[in-house]
Amino acid sequence: MPARFALPPSLTSLRNYVGGEFVSTDKRFDNVCPLDGHVLAQVHEADAALVDQAVQSAHKALAGPWGAMSVDERAKLLHRVADVIERRFDDFVAAEVADTGRPVEQAKKLDVFRGMLNLRTFADLGKAAHGDFFEMRTADGADLMNYTVRKPLGVVASISPWNLPLLSMTWKAGPALICGNTMVVKPSEETPSSATLLAEAFHEAGVPPGVFNLVHGFGPNSAGEAMTRHPLVDAITFTGESRTGSTIMKAAADGMKEVSFELGGKNPALVFADCDFDAAVDGVVRSSFTNTGQVCLCSERVYVERPIFERFVAELKKRTEKLKIGWPDEPDVAMGSLISRKHQAKVLSYYKLALEEGATLVSGGGVPRFGDERDHGAFIEPTIWTGLADQARCLREEVFGPVCHIAPFDTEEEAMARANDSVYGLAATLWTTNLSRAHRVARRFHTGIVWVNTWYLRDLRTPFGGSKLSGLGREGGRHSLDFYSETTNICVKL
Repeated sequence: MPARFALPPSLTSLRNYVGGEFVSTDKRFDNVCPLDGHVLAQVHEADAALVDQAVQSAHKALAGPWGAMSVDERAKLLHRVADVIERRFDDFVAAEVADTGRPVEQAKKLDVFRGMLNLRTFADLGKAAHGDFFEMRTADGADLMNYTVRKPLGVVASISPWNLPLLSMTWKAGPALICGNTMVVKPSEETPSSATLLAEAFHEAGVPPGVFNLVHGFGPNSAGEAMTRHPLVDAITFTGESRTGSTIMKAAADGMKEVSFELGGKNPALVFADCDFDAAVDGVVRSSFTNTGQVCLCSERVYVERPIFERFVAELKKRTEKLKIGWPDEPDVAMGSLISRKHQAKVLSYYKLALEEGATLVSGGGVPRFGDERDHGAFIEPTIWTGLADQARCLREEVFGPVCHIAPFDTEEEAMARANDSVYGLAATLWTTNLSRAHRVARRFHTGIVWVNTWYLRDLRTPFGGSKLSGLGREGGRHSLDFYSETTNICVKL
């Protein structure tokens, strides 16, 4: 019986893309569909020699046609890449769904749409960017003119995560390339398909060889480590686990490479008694269970003001249990699978640990059974807990699954102290109709992002990033352009 979800015909063998050519290797690994466990394709793993070839190609392209192009010419090429994605929209959706198990509608409206938007937005931002200009007169009456120019950093190594593969890769490629850099990118070994399609789009759009290079593989002792340690890599951008970010940072220190890290989160949501109750419940359902909880911005810790706590828990349970889990193309499906059986085992270990730590299970806590091939996949139930102590591991460590723990609070001071009591500092969500409180509390979160009465709305011009173990630096708008470029001040005596 043929698999229900498959990759586009061009992706039966997922090759590397180096120096403008697709490259096969002898060492390969399986790309497995998390929906039912069938093998989607064979992935060609890059060794250190091929990574070196990719970096050398990127380095050479800096001095070639790419380095000579104006920002307007680079912008036109990025728009062409976005046009190819739009024309092959269904192929990109199929690749994202087959690799990740996410609902088709999410892949369409978020992943592939944002993939195009990232490239187009940064192409246009790059064209509009300008430097500083200052005039001054010295004590002896000489006039000086100072102005700044942006120059590329050089070769950028980009390592993207498996949870939002195309979105994350284009989020980095757009600003890096419009600033004149060249790239060597590595997708997660779990989600190599849309990255390979993206390489095809760069090839078809006529981007010069060496500007965008793709290598497949793993982290330690594979392509990831070879990239981060390569002496000709000038900057590293990484999205993923905090521990991996720490390892990469140590490797980058030897060459004094620029780094940008978007890492993990254990994000709080505060729900005050004066909130729009229905909007808050729906918002917490979204912020806890979107993409089966596999978003770094999801709310795993929810604090609800005591007067509405019992009602909130009951209503959240009711609405969560209405979420439809199933095939990504089923009508009204809300949750697909986790990324893999390995990750399923990790999340289930936290389900077990929470009960051992004294949690009360409100809803979920297990694996749904379908009686078909999905039982070989990585599906899991959305899960709600109450009753854990603030120091419980399940409230300190990132689960990265469809979970939330709900706890009551009595005062604003208490809520803020508990929300900020974390080694992470990525995002926070606040639900209140009190305008003064909204502004007051939002400023007090120790996070890089705060949403008030909403979640996951993003203007691509705004700064994105976290503090503490959640990352270094900011991406988005001019913040991305600042990271991916070197600023030189030019002083002219008139």
